[in-house]
Amino acid sequence: MTRILLNGHPTWALLPRKKGKTVVMLHGGLSSSESLLRTLGPRLSKRFALAAFDRRGHGRSADNDLPFSYEAMADETVAFLEVLGRRVYLLGHSDGANVALVVALRRPDLLKRVALVGANYHFSGLVSMPDFTPASPGFSDFAAHYAIHSPHGIEHAGAAVEKSLALVKTEPTLTLKELATIRVPVLVMSGDDDVAKLSHTVEMYEAIPDAQLAVLPGTSHAVLKERTKECVEIIERFFTGPVPPRTKYPLRRALSVDTD
Repeated sequence: MTRILLNGHPTWALLPRKKGKTVVMLHGGLSSSESLLRTLGPRLSKRFALAAFDRRGHGRSADNDLPFSYEAMADETVAFLEVLGRRVYLLGHSDGANVALVVALRRPDLLKRVALVGANYHFSGLVSMPDFTPASPGFSDFAAHYAIHSPHGIEHAGAAVEKSLALVKTEPTLTLKELATIRVPVLVMSGDDDVAKLSHTVEMYEAIPDAQLAVLPGTSHAVLKERTKECVEIIERFFTGPVPPRTKYPLRRALSVDTD
């Protein structure tokens, strides 16, 4: 674990400790890499080298005065992938999954496959829910947790929440037409009671050429914590299996197979 410069900004990062197949994990909004590394890391590390970084204003990476945006987060991610200097498997949760979508559109040359967990391609696809603000119940607990790692301390928690709320109210703004241009294999995964409407998730899956879909029953936006073992098995099968998958009655997918 170290600090590197991504587009001139000091950033906390975990660089891969070994060569070979590498999974880069992109954490959710108002979270940090620690969440995915603690939950998925122990299992994924048996087959893959792991890498991650805390985006600006998240976890151990300091913030600045700029707003949060998925384009800027994608810029950070591209810079990180260029530091690694290898094509990777990209795994994103929530905001991290939205960032992964943008990276898949912009720089497929850096990617082998992409797993999206709890993503939404347009802000209108979210289920209606109360806004989380500094006045919300539970904010004090969040602020205390945020301060554990943030270089700014507890005083910056409110600003981070307000930036995050502004982000999810206005972004992303991708279209189905744009999703149809993605040329990297994609897994769309969600809980059946996730923050994105199920119809929105299915639209995304159907728009991305030859995508795969996994909706886990009895789960929420925290599907990776609720069904960790099942999620890892699905993700690993997608990362290492044939693309398109071999099925008995293929209808939607091409018959040609690319196994990396």
